[in-house]
Amino acid sequence: MSEKLSTFDPAEGLTSDVAIAAFMADAFESADAGYIAHALGVVARAKGMAQIAGETGLSREQLYRSFSGRGN
Repeated sequence: MSEKLSTFDPAEGLTSDVAIAAFMADAFESADAGYIAHALGVVARAKGMAQIAGETGLSREQLYRSFSGRGN
């Protein structure tokens, strides 16, 4: 019998500002620029790209590209 695995998305667990702050604190403590960038992308997805886009004046597409694995 094989087990079905599902993809884990950490953005789904970031439902409060406290959880987001703890997640980002962990990322900054690592001092790993790649991990910090990834964490910012996770938080952006948790908050909603449309909301972030509206607050920053950037398009959702720009944000998705920036926070992708190949983003800069």
